[in-house]
Amino acid sequence: MNISRREFLQMLAVASTVGVQLPGQAATKGDVPAKKMYDLPTFGNVSLLHFTDCHAQLMPIWFREPNVNIGVGGMKSKAPHIVGKKFLSRFGINPNTPQAYAFTYLNFVEAARQYGKVGGFAHLATLIHHIRAQRPGSVLLDGGDTWQGSATALWTKGQDMVDATKLLGVDVMTGHWEFTYGADRVKEIIEKDLDGHIDFVAQNVIDTEWGEDIFKPYTMKEINGVPTAIIGQAFPYTPIANPRYLVPHWRFGIREDKMQKTVDAARAAGAQVVVILSHNGMDVDLKMASRVTGIDAILGGHTHDAVPEAIKIKNNGGTTLVINSGSNGKFLSVLDFDVRKGRVQGFRFSLLPVFSNLLKPDVKMAALIEEVRKPFKDKLNEKLGTADDVLYRRGNFNGTFDQLILDALMKEQDAELAFSPGFRWGVSVMPGEAITFEHVMSQTAITYPEVTLNDTTGENIKSILEDVADNLFNEDPYYQQGGDMVRVGGLKYAIDPAQKIGKRITHMELNGKPIDARKKYRVAGWASVAEPHEGTPVWDIVANYIRAQKNVRITKLNMPKIEGVKNNLGIVE
Repeated sequence: MNISRREFLQMLAVASTVGVQLPGQAATKGDVPAKKMYDLPTFGNVSLLHFTDCHAQLMPIWFREPNVNIGVGGMKSKAPHIVGKKFLSRFGINPNTPQAYAFTYLNFVEAARQYGKVGGFAHLATLIHHIRAQRPGSVLLDGGDTWQGSATALWTKGQDMVDATKLLGVDVMTGHWEFTYGADRVKEIIEKDLDGHIDFVAQNVIDTEWGEDIFKPYTMKEINGVPTAIIGQAFPYTPIANPRYLVPHWRFGIREDKMQKTVDAARAAGAQVVVILSHNGMDVDLKMASRVTGIDAILGGHTHDAVPEAIKIKNNGGTTLVINSGSNGKFLSVLDFDVRKGRVQGFRFSLLPVFSNLLKPDVKMAALIEEVRKPFKDKLNEKLGTADDVLYRRGNFNGTFDQLILDALMKEQDAELAFSPGFRWGVSVMPGEAITFEHVMSQTAITYPEVTLNDTTGENIKSILEDVADNLFNEDPYYQQGGDMVRVGGLKYAIDPAQKIGKRITHMELNGKPIDARKKYRVAGWASVAEPHEGTPVWDIVANYIRAQKNVRITKLNMPKIEGVKNNLGIVE
């Protein structure tokens, strides 16, 4: 790779903060310790470390960032809705560098082969221990979506991740997919495992009968003598995005007014720093930051946005920082505050990519992971087949792994159409790499995985697409529920994200013929949030399909025609 002197110097600067191995340097696993690669200059007296949406990925992974992340209305072409080269330009990142690989989809396969896998709890643990050694008294925050997303998490009902986060040293967490194990299991973990170790906070979850708090709204931590309040904000739409029957007596919501009262109460209790540990999604966090006063920072998750800058939002009380820390254990945020005279005087922020081949795995965490995986290794490692192209999920409309799931559903269920949820979790698979049963589970490991087959009218199909599109593209962030567009197999359609509900979806076709509103079509799907029912788990359907195919070919990615997005930096035209 030929680079200019300026680019080389910039790479050296990157290396000082993100642990890049440059020519002539020894790898972290060799002679040079991780400390030399991930040193951050200390600043101030209050330090918060944050990760979120790891989705139970204990092992290092591949993860391709999206090439479509469209923003509408006031969110158009603003962080986090910027992709590709425009993202690099906005945040001052050179192309063909480790940071470009970590933060964008650009040249993903080539960059992945050059820089290796990311994440892994043993490697994340090493980085956390190193940063905490630089910053005594720092607090580690877990933004949720931690106990779900892998086979071992599902099969142990989240216990593997509970044990791993305790060993990691998490101090405070909030939740979302955690709730899909059911209210009883969540309470059991909090009372038996987290008590005395990790504070589970959520100001916006209340009892349906009395309106009382289910969890502690906030916790106060003394950080180097500075009282710091950490307020929890669980995912507001849990009973809509996930089955209501799993948490029948809990009410969720954004609860902006209650948040303001909680912030005020924390300040009245002596907090000199107030931060929100949020699972709202970044657009929701940005709006909340503009409306609720007294918050120094919102450390957020849910939408899996990795933004290498703290976004400053003005409000009537001053300025609030909004931070999102990516997903899948790929990143660790480090937020340092200088607190003097009872208030924040300044800050420094870094979002560190976790390059697993540059960080020596922590011995204790590696041993725990080995113990967790040992009973399941044969099943996890079963090689089902291969694919010629990279398999990935993340993106507003479809991914190649999603297409694989859709193809499997239509083939195995003899369906005309298929729907698959627009989940943002799910690891990538490199071209020619064996697709294992573990890979399939990383896309499908939920507590309501049954496949359904229904005869559905064309009118209802359009209604479903319009409803999901509104969840994703409503101009008011408070009406967005996160996730990406439902993936569709067989059906062709056009979408204009900037339109209103009922007018976004047009030109629906099946096999070259317009969809008939009154006609019924045979539709396969999975992850129904309706009452529980019996059926084949989707992972069995997909695994059987791959075994039969041996070499999976994604002949065409079924993408809608996207209209009205000219000059939108959230899509590569």
